[in-house]
Amino acid sequence: MTLLGSAQTTRKYSNEFLNIGVDAAALGMSNAVVSHTADVNSGYWNPAGLVQLEDNQLAAMYSSYFANIANYNYIAFAKPLDDRSAIAVSLIRFGVDDILDTTQLIDDQGNINYDRVSQFSTADYALTFSYARNLPIPGLSYGVNAKVVRRIIGDFANSWGFGLDLGVQFENKNDWKFGIMARDITTTFNAWSFDEDKLEDIQNAIEGQNQTVPEKTEFTIPKLQIGASKKWVFHYDYSLLASVDLNVRFEENNDLISTSFASINPALGFEFGYTDLVFLRGGLGNFQNELQLDNSEDLTFQPSLGLGFKYRGIQLDYAFTDIGDQSVALYSNVFSLKLDFSIFR
Repeated sequence: MTLLGSAQTTRKYSNEFLNIGVDAAALGMSNAVVSHTADVNSGYWNPAGLVQLEDNQLAAMYSSYFANIANYNYIAFAKPLDDRSAIAVSLIRFGVDDILDTTQLIDDQGNINYDRVSQFSTADYALTFSYARNLPIPGLSYGVNAKVVRRIIGDFANSWGFGLDLGVQFENKNDWKFGIMARDITTTFNAWSFDEDKLEDIQNAIEGQNQTVPEKTEFTIPKLQIGASKKWVFHYDYSLLASVDLNVRFEENNDLISTSFASINPALGFEFGYTDLVFLRGGLGNFQNELQLDNSEDLTFQPSLGLGFKYRGIQLDYAFTDIGDQSVALYSNVFSLKLDFSIFR
């Protein structure tokens, strides 16, 4: 069992479970939704979109990763306060359960005793409170997220964290929509605490690999998601929504565009709809310049495909990511459900 830490510094990959995304409809479009999101899931993608709600909504999602080793679950509720503002609350859990703890497998006499093997779970939670409001300028709205992050590694370690997000949406007279989502604008922090007795037990579990107590504070650097979209309607029954997003991290990595100041990764998505009842979605994202063994670079990407059905306020969506194994990311099947409370009226 290895625990890693850093000395009160920013981390490139802290709280990465918050970057996976929610809602199979959005994942089917490669997450290119920041400009047009307008339902209960806006609490995650861009809280400014919550002002488009006409009634209360409930959403839930389930997906599994790494051959069903990890489970990713999400539930959210949103409510319009009046014709200018709305609120939402959401909960995300990413966890791996029933992990074997073999640190006590060998006793003090060097004997192997399987009765000493136990199990533990590691889980990451994020509880988010969202508020959105229309501004006096027509077509312009903003939203704010306050999120509490809880991370648990069995009895070994746990942390509490807090962060803020800020989102803006704008729709012009030509029906073009634009959106900006600034995540972790205050550099989301995690304050860790450790069970020193547990750490002491595993310090010499493997000879020559002693464990040291990690530092107790880490910070997640801000990120930007900038997008634009437009929807066309043909012959009343058919619609096409096209969207493009730019995901900006303030670090140098393997993204399609990368500098010492920031890296930019584009995402493209579309949604074809028929009578607002059936939807076909697709997208391309996660473009990476992957370094090969011969030091050359190959461009990889993550395609996605999705289907959706909507009837009388009930919407069921499915997404399949990484079609054809075009990227190093593992594919996943994602299902989500959305319920509009207008069905009860």
